[in-house]
Amino acid sequence: MNEENNFDLAKIAEESEGQLTIDVYQTPDDIFVESTIAGVEPEDLDIDITNESVTIKGERRKEEVIADEDYLHQECYWGRFSRSVILPQEIDPDKARADFKNGILKIRLPKLNRGRVKKLKIKPEE
Repeated sequence: MNEENNFDLAKIAEESEGQLTIDVYQTPDDIFVESTIAGVEPEDLDIDITNESVTIKGERRKEEVIADEDYLHQECYWGRFSRSVILPQEIDPDKARADFKNGILKIRLPKLNRGRVKKLKIKPEE
């Protein structure tokens, strides 16, 4: 392999992102997305929500630099990460809420209930 290919591989590795593991579950009124995100400050997380999807982005920074040859075993992911999920039902992004406690991110997404019927009373003319 020539130097140019080595540079391309290094650039790809630098730009790659890890992918978060998530749980998605629902109650009658809400959809929840949970993820373990240890080692990340809440201000380093970026959560984008639409009516139909959620995207979580962030970066896990390592405090000290350890040479690759000094690792005996390495499974933890350090660097940028993201995860997008298409939701099974429309939600109301304006009422969504995110909590971060003990390294666990929990996003509450209130469902839109378009099938709900609302009775409208007619006001008589005066």
